[in-house]
Amino acid sequence: MMKLYQFLTCPYCAYVRDEFSKLGLEVGKDFELVEASRGTAGREEVVQLGGLSQVPFLVDGDIKMYESRDIVDYVRSKPKISKAQQI
Repeated sequence: MMKLYQFLTCPYCAYVRDEFSKLGLEVGKDFELVEASRGTAGREEVVQLGGLSQVPFLVDGDIKMYESRDIVDYVRSKPKISKAQQI
């Protein structure tokens, strides 16, 4: 399951959450939201996994990425998502 590291008031994180919602993705079913505001265990995980203290940060198996537009483009390109958009 994909993990999206984010925090509520981050506008770039909000963009990713909104786009995931438009794609019909559901928290807990399609992806996990991880709180990653400063000082949280989630933020420490972001640094350990990706090397930067930056959100949003997506982990999908071996794929790790920052940048909200890159995350949305990546998720849109996934075969399961692409098929769902065509319905």
